[in-house]
Amino acid sequence: MVKTFFNIYIWQPKKKDMSATWYECKVKYRKVNDSGVQKVVTEPYLIDAISYTEAETRINEEMSAYVSEEFKITNIKVANYAEIHPFENSDRWFKSKVSLIAFDEESGKERKTNLYLLVQANDVKEAFDNTNTMMKGTTGDYTIPAISESPIMDVFPYFTGEEDQLEKFKSLRDSGAPVEEVSEESVSEEFVIDDIVTENDISEEVIR
Repeated sequence: MVKTFFNIYIWQPKKKDMSATWYECKVKYRKVNDSGVQKVVTEPYLIDAISYTEAETRINEEMSAYVSEEFKITNIKVANYAEIHPFENSDRWFKSKVSLIAFDEESGKERKTNLYLLVQANDVKEAFDNTNTMMKGTTGDYTIPAISESPIMDVFPYFTGEEDQLEKFKSLRDSGAPVEEVSEESVSEEFVIDDIVTENDISEEVIR
């Protein structure tokens, strides 16, 4: 949730979004791709948690249900997404940068507050449209200066009776989207605090 100090507008999350503290967890494991080749993949996932310790516990629980072989949590860091927006019939995630515009009456200058949304879509244009859909009802002006595809493979929120969102995430998880490896600048067991999400190039390492 973002509030300005200029009494121009108050921006509130929609009821059906997921506003929380999100942790990006990188998981390294072996997987057989569509060509039948076994490869080592390192995939980023988002976990809704209240601490690094809980994020580590939750990602281990979630991955244990879907990965039969041994896996390793290589990195956990705070992601800077203000909201997560799943959409039906979409299987890719996009990072949308939204600039909220306000006028500072004291200085007479325009001020911008940036926030980032993770939006589900099938392409960049659809991600742009979905971002605008979620921003409807915002009091005040905003722009969307950047949208890029995110390497995030899946999102694991807490659910409190919102079965409609649960079904959306189940559908995504069962969609069988291609899995690729996200290259890492460094692999460590330590928790990293970073308020800017870095989206690395996707690569794969063939197991010999």
